[in-house]
Amino acid sequence: MKINEQSHRRYNILTDEWVLVSPHRTKRPWQGKKDAPTVLPKIDYDPDCYLCPGNTRANGEVNPNYNSTFVFTNDFAALQQDIVEETYEDDMLKAKTETGICKVVCFSPNHSLTLPLMEIEDIAKVIDLWKKEYVELGKKEGINHVQIFENKGAIMGCSNPHPHGQIWAQSSIPEIVLKKQEQQAKYYKKTGKSLLSAYIQKELSLNERVIAKNEHFVALVPFWAVWPYEVMIAPIQHYNNIQQLNKKEVDSFSEIIKEVTVRYDNLFETSFPYSSGIHQSPTDKEHPEWHFHMSFYPPLLRSAEVKKFMVGYEMFANPQRDITAEQAANTLKGLSNIHYSL
Repeated sequence: MKINEQSHRRYNILTDEWVLVSPHRTKRPWQGKKDAPTVLPKIDYDPDCYLCPGNTRANGEVNPNYNSTFVFTNDFAALQQDIVEETYEDDMLKAKTETGICKVVCFSPNHSLTLPLMEIEDIAKVIDLWKKEYVELGKKEGINHVQIFENKGAIMGCSNPHPHGQIWAQSSIPEIVLKKQEQQAKYYKKTGKSLLSAYIQKELSLNERVIAKNEHFVALVPFWAVWPYEVMIAPIQHYNNIQQLNKKEVDSFSEIIKEVTVRYDNLFETSFPYSSGIHQSPTDKEHPEWHFHMSFYPPLLRSAEVKKFMVGYEMFANPQRDITAEQAANTLKGLSNIHYSL
């Protein structure tokens, strides 16, 4: 099969879904518009930013003068904690209350310091905070899933440029997580092994989609990637969640997050937008089948200003991509791991 020349579908082993790939639409390298390198802002402190140290947030609370990471309960949380649980049902119409806790995680007191510009030891502090929140939130009564994520850039709907992420902890287990749980559970029940462990070993042996690797982690463009430069980071060893990482492994995780995000910025010489998130075992009970992983979904396609939109066929039929996972991996692998602005 001429997988990099002919239209075909690729199967996602984690969600039991397919993506349409049309590599013949982009046979030649991009020779169109090339944006000038973005001059990154270097504002350490913004008096009007509600996430900067010492500033007052919208609800009147004042941020501490933090010098590392900072986490607080979202002032405009999508989930409510203290509400009465109710169910509504009228024939085909069904609804029920959803309780939870939403938090904001500031990566650094520096207003302009995104992950690719942070030191590895400072990214490790972010991961340590993720670990702490995952454990503490997961232990709370009524919390069965903890979702850690980041929306980077205005194009991804980020409402504040101060580098930060979010954590949503809720009573139900989200649909995408349930799909991944079902697929991993099937494989684990059949083999006694992790589905992602087997997949990672396959990718390492082929070395076609791997873009970075260290002692404990691998970063690759998944075979079934939907977004043009989608990347998955996963531990080579089978871990259910980030809480299981020791200090050395946290450092390795930090290193590979920095390497991936630096390559992203270097791709179009801009502060590369994306949504990233960690999928890991729900907190309702033990899940030996789970193998945690972090995914990056960036929208940029051809330049800093040319975005991939999910429209038309993709909204009504099936996800589709033109650049193959192999082409994307080869491009990212060829980029420097030193940030273009340095």
